[in-house]
Amino acid sequence: MLKYMICAIVVGAKKSTSSKYNGSYDYDLIVIGGGSAGLACAKEAVLNGARVACLDYVKPTPTLGTKWGVGGTCVNVGCIPKKLMHQASLLGEAVHEAAAYGWNVDDKIKPDWNKLVQSVQNHIKSVNWVTRVDLRDKKVEYINGLGSFVDSHTLLAKIKSGERTITAQTFVIAVGGRPRYPDIPGAVEYGITSDDLFSLEREPGKTLVVGAGYIGLECAGFLKGLGYEPTVMVRSIVLRGFDQQMAELVAASMEERGIPFLRKSVPLSVEKQDDGKLLVKYKNVETGEEAEDVFDTVLWAIGRKGLVDDLNLPNAGVTVQKDKIPVDSQEATNVANIYAVGDIIYGKPELTPVAVLAGRLLARRLYGGATQRMDYKDVATTVFTPLEYACVGLSEEDAVKEYGADEIEVFHGYYKPTEFFIPQKSVRYCYLKAVAERHGDQRVYGLHYIGPVAGEVIQGFAAALKSGLTINTLINTVGIHPTTAEEFTRLAITKRSGLDPTPASCCS
Repeated sequence: MLKYMICAIVVGAKKSTSSKYNGSYDYDLIVIGGGSAGLACAKEAVLNGARVACLDYVKPTPTLGTKWGVGGTCVNVGCIPKKLMHQASLLGEAVHEAAAYGWNVDDKIKPDWNKLVQSVQNHIKSVNWVTRVDLRDKKVEYINGLGSFVDSHTLLAKIKSGERTITAQTFVIAVGGRPRYPDIPGAVEYGITSDDLFSLEREPGKTLVVGAGYIGLECAGFLKGLGYEPTVMVRSIVLRGFDQQMAELVAASMEERGIPFLRKSVPLSVEKQDDGKLLVKYKNVETGEEAEDVFDTVLWAIGRKGLVDDLNLPNAGVTVQKDKIPVDSQEATNVANIYAVGDIIYGKPELTPVAVLAGRLLARRLYGGATQRMDYKDVATTVFTPLEYACVGLSEEDAVKEYGADEIEVFHGYYKPTEFFIPQKSVRYCYLKAVAERHGDQRVYGLHYIGPVAGEVIQGFAAALKSGLTINTLINTVGIHPTTAEEFTRLAITKRSGLDPTPASCCS
């Protein structure tokens, strides 16, 4: 299940300005992967005078045969369509809230899944087109093909017309990943993943979402908002890798909205019935009790697998660790002329902005004489659940693990968004906290926020945190009123104090 592209970027007969240029190779650089990291790296390398080829190919999904155009996961089956469907869900919620604000709203308003999917796909195709035009404007020759290493300087590209062998002084691997399928009967034959959902030609209906990472929770959230019936199956914990207090608040807010969670459960099999519905048998891993239920759709969201299998990395001598590629602080693999960026590298945040910046910085170091390295610490992110969760920096658990419980102070509070009052929306899970140093300047190690427009709120605070934000600076910053972002400037109660963090008033 591999996505990457071949696009040859030829800058006339001009030789590279890089001291690493070797005229005996077809290209200075071959980038394997046409997603966010690969395209960013390829285009930046060209701007710095390198001759570049960039490979990209999409293997169809096993169940529905879904394919897509250039741009990678984010554009086609990730961040962009996810955010659009999340927005559609929020708009449906807002329409019903509008009645409380005095709007005359027709009770018959309901979503049209096929129209939504078509609108989302139209936007994606427009981005694909813009990307192709951008490559053309940069004198990029776009060739679609699947690449594998012959040796550390040679790649075999399988293209529609046959095979082509190309060579390069340097390689950057940026192939990313694709969703995993569980090893149970019927999983591949009848289940889908996020690779299929955003172009699904029928209504998803009653949906079992297997997995409680951010992808699973986001999909369950917008499906519920669009009027469907999602159920989330959780094997162990919700939002692994995130602050667990915040994760459980997110899950509780979803349950409050009517999304059931099957805790400590794993699927055993999926069987298609005569009426086309899917019978799912599953087991509680703690009690051993087995049960079953019928669904219209089963969505696997159990993690992603790095796309290393088709690359023939042993031919190039590149080390692999758990289907990812380990790199050093300069994104270099164990092979001197081969680098890796984006979701394929081991142990780094799998986020589009991380991939883009890392790709650009690598190209600048390789061909522009730059020295700046990617900083993977304190990267902000957002989980686009119905009530969103955004964070930057350390979780409370990680801060305690790194510094010790006696050296950590957690400032926290519940709050009441002004816009929630009139429609009487639940404020039970609107909560935020700052994880900070207990003594001295009380430097902030992490910020966490659950509430509306979480990504917009946390982005600015992320810059402050990376610049050395302290609690003193935070609480002496004048907030913008009435906003939810200002609640960070009002944090005064610590967990250690035992005081009630629920506000009595919004304006004093």
